[in-house]
Amino acid sequence: MSLLELREVSVEFGRHRVRALRDVELDIGAGQRLGLIGESGSGKSVLVLAIMGLLPENASLTGSIRWQGRELAGLGDDQYSTLRGDAMSMVFQEPMTALDPTMAVGMQVAEVLRLHYARNPHDAARYHVDTAHIAAGARERVMAILGEVGIGDPLRVAASFPHQLSGGQRQRVLIAMALINRPELVIMDEPTTALDVRVQAQVLRLIDSELTASGAACLFVSHDLAVVSQVCEDVAVLYKGRIVERGSVRQIFEHPTHPYTRGLVATARLDAAPGQRLPVLEDFMPACQARAGVGDG
Repeated sequence: MSLLELREVSVEFGRHRVRALRDVELDIGAGQRLGLIGESGSGKSVLVLAIMGLLPENASLTGSIRWQGRELAGLGDDQYSTLRGDAMSMVFQEPMTALDPTMAVGMQVAEVLRLHYARNPHDAARYHVDTAHIAAGARERVMAILGEVGIGDPLRVAASFPHQLSGGQRQRVLIAMALINRPELVIMDEPTTALDVRVQAQVLRLIDSELTASGAACLFVSHDLAVVSQVCEDVAVLYKGRIVERGSVRQIFEHPTHPYTRGLVATARLDAAPGQRLPVLEDFMPACQARAGVGDG
């Protein structure tokens, strides 16, 4: 059985019913690394917010989202919160907006532990966290996970506020928060976009090694095909809110069949001869629009 199953998932916004997702079908198995690619506006972030139960109030979701056979669509936030940060977790694109600027990062990592263990009276005291104190059990786990994600001075970083850290350190903190409860699925939404090339390479190596060590499945969202190829085994292509193609990394990048996928792959390659015009996505749009059911409305 798949960890996560999406069936005919559609999302609309507002009273004008602007559709962002259209009948999405997606499966993620235990330990699988699936890349989700598509240009900006294709619906990638909406899809991960739907999976995590974080859609805004003006969004309307239809279809089925099942976690190990349990239906998630329609769950209240209290019920969803028992899964978020525990069985499934998420690494957001921009650490400075995902982290609380008023709280030391060690407290923020420990808070993920507290939210999970507070539901277990036996462990609640061991992992107690308040505004001024982190219990010994939580502190030990926080220092260990910060070290695991490559932070060389965990004590100093834990006592620091987000603005006192580099972009790479902040992203590592987010990864630590996502992994500390050993989730079965980690969703990563453009986790390296805000990083420079050198730091991006370090973080990608870290993500690869941590996923290998934990055995967690991963949904890796990106518009960067080169990044996806470094982390993922399989790829799904999202175009105008629909999954239009899915296959292995090699199959999708070397032998794409959908015209939109061919456009993404062509525009990612910079092997044109001097003076030759580089391809752009618009070159492939007539063929995309011709595909039945894609690009309508």
